[in-house]
Amino acid sequence: MKKAPLKMTKSNRLHSITNTVLVVIFSIVIFSCSKDDDGNSKPIITDISQEIKDLIYFQGDEKAPTVLITIPGGPDTEFATDLVDQFSGLKDILTVTVHQAQTLNPDIVAGNDITLTQASSFNTESIEMLSKVTTYFKDQGRTVYVLGLSFGSFVTQDLIAKKGIDSADKYLIVTGRLDMNDAIWQGAAEGRNGFFENGVTPIVEADPALDVKDRNLNRIGAGFLMNRYTQLFNTISDLSNVTYIYGAIDQAVGSLTTSEVQFLESKNTNLIAGPGDHDTTLENFIVQGFKDAFGIELQQ
Repeated sequence: MKKAPLKMTKSNRLHSITNTVLVVIFSIVIFSCSKDDDGNSKPIITDISQEIKDLIYFQGDEKAPTVLITIPGGPDTEFATDLVDQFSGLKDILTVTVHQAQTLNPDIVAGNDITLTQASSFNTESIEMLSKVTTYFKDQGRTVYVLGLSFGSFVTQDLIAKKGIDSADKYLIVTGRLDMNDAIWQGAAEGRNGFFENGVTPIVEADPALDVKDRNLNRIGAGFLMNRYTQLFNTISDLSNVTYIYGAIDQAVGSLTTSEVQFLESKNTNLIAGPGDHDTTLENFIVQGFKDAFGIELQQ
């Protein structure tokens, strides 16, 4: 396990980290992620089926041996493709993002307030789509990496919890939480925004968001934030294929607590920790994260 020093906005809708990555300009220096050749026959990699294309946005060679699935910040109704475009220059890698229920059908969060139960059901649909895509590429014998940023961290964790640690080969989780403070997810379930003062103290706004879509997107977030991932991961003996980056003063999701850190350490997770906030954690450590998690070296 490595632990290196690291250097929701006023909302529990975690958009900002997706935009932040766009100001960090990368060029690829070294890439090494091929599987060992054991001499056995391998499944044939073909062009992507139309059924899968209907669920994704992608850049790169459709027959690339490695697939990087990016899960951006949010939640939102817009199908965010920025991360795919940003990392589209990676050699021999197909870069992908997958629809979520509310991006495939934005009407589900428009018009009327939804319940937390409905939000959780929509999230289950999102995980099923994500799992369908990861399984499709894994079944072709490709190496699959998952990058979850901010809100995408919770989606990534839910994929692992519901579909297993072997859903992908390696994971990079940036600015997430395992056990979100009750006040934050309960406030989000009521459509209210929340944040963390100094990355520690949860603050929830008194009134729900004015727009129904914003209230419902908060509930989509709550459907993931309410989960206790230390409990859901407890049956997984080893998380050494997960690299987890977090900041001490993360205002959007809060810093990992001592118990969360100890849990990840007990599962051999590769931890990268430091003093930054939500955005600077990404800015300062995405390069190290790619190297540690995927064996890909990027030059800033």
